[in-house]
Amino acid sequence: MSNSRLIDVVVVGAGPHGLAAAAHLGRVGVVTRVFGEPMSFWERNMPIGMLLRSAYRASSISDPTGSYSLDRYQAAHAVALSRPVPLADYLAYGHWFQRQAVPDVVDRRKVIEVKRDPESFSLSVEDGEPFRAKRVVVATGIAPFAWRPPQFSTLPPDVVSHSVEHRDLSEFAGRRILVVGGGQSALESATLLHEAGAVVEVVARARAIRWIRSEGTKRHGPIKRLAIFLLYPPTDVGPPGWNWIVATPDLFRLAPTNVQAEVVRRAIPPRAASHLLSRLGRVPITTGRSIVAVSMVQGEVRLGLDDGTERRVDHVLLATGYRVDVSRYSFLAAQLVESLHLLDGYPPLRPGMESAVPGLHFVGAPAAWTFGPVMRFVSGTTYGSRALTRRVLGRRPLPLSFSF
Repeated sequence: MSNSRLIDVVVVGAGPHGLAAAAHLGRVGVVTRVFGEPMSFWERNMPIGMLLRSAYRASSISDPTGSYSLDRYQAAHAVALSRPVPLADYLAYGHWFQRQAVPDVVDRRKVIEVKRDPESFSLSVEDGEPFRAKRVVVATGIAPFAWRPPQFSTLPPDVVSHSVEHRDLSEFAGRRILVVGGGQSALESATLLHEAGAVVEVVARARAIRWIRSEGTKRHGPIKRLAIFLLYPPTDVGPPGWNWIVATPDLFRLAPTNVQAEVVRRAIPPRAASHLLSRLGRVPITTGRSIVAVSMVQGEVRLGLDDGTERRVDHVLLATGYRVDVSRYSFLAAQLVESLHLLDGYPPLRPGMESAVPGLHFVGAPAAWTFGPVMRFVSGTTYGSRALTRRVLGRRPLPLSFSF
């Protein structure tokens, strides 16, 4: 391992947060290498036909000069993206961003292990080649964190799955599917299943589905735009008032724990985009109910609800979200994980997205415990990349900065 070349920064993961980090670091001359397939989670784990829930203005991947925004992508390709942005178009944008912003630093091999050495980090990739890095940035996303309620653990995998496991929902055409959940993933999955010819029902614990207004394409005058900006910062996470705390990760980090909890509760409750309503048709949505009994009888799944009713289906699709636990990142050595001092699965972070292990940084969802809900979204790439770059350069963190 001592004969391997020492790299300034290795970024593990090539989604929006990893690509943004590399773009910012490369701009200031930091020797950086990104490991991973660009946009792989979006390409392999998001369903065909999906539309982005995030607003257009909150969906550009951050680069230091703003040269590779969605607006610039449209201009370069002479196209007009519809709103909400279709997944296929966003994938094309993400790959274009990678080719333009970080064309020469992406290594598509998978990182197998990251360990801490006395002077650096040692990494091994899938073909066994060793690397060393002064710093490592973990940007591998949420795929390992899919949450499966324990009552479904008795069912075989061919009759229960998580929404993250499916790229093409047309495989369920003609089958009876129960979708569990009340957020965007649940309602989007139900829509796509319905359109593919499945017989679908949604069951959610929430008393009602929270619908959020879909983004339009109407152009506003300067006064209206200012009013929209004051009420809704470009990060597009959370309701008015609370969204400014979310858009200011330094403010969130310094807030008392009870305030942080309230911000999270208000900013990211299960919600779904209202544009799905017209597409759902007559798909039944049962709210305020929990599934209390699960069994397999004669090849079908039988589910008992807490109101005494029963459902019989061919498959259960769990759209039950994600719970961060970085110990589930298989490439992090056990000694590293132990040194992170995890809190409910999250690594507490210092300014610059740095963990309790000096030189080991986290961006994206694992940073949300410290820097707030915006880190779960593409709009969090702005703050995360800038803060990381300042730390790598040895500069003091800014007293207060926004994620836009």
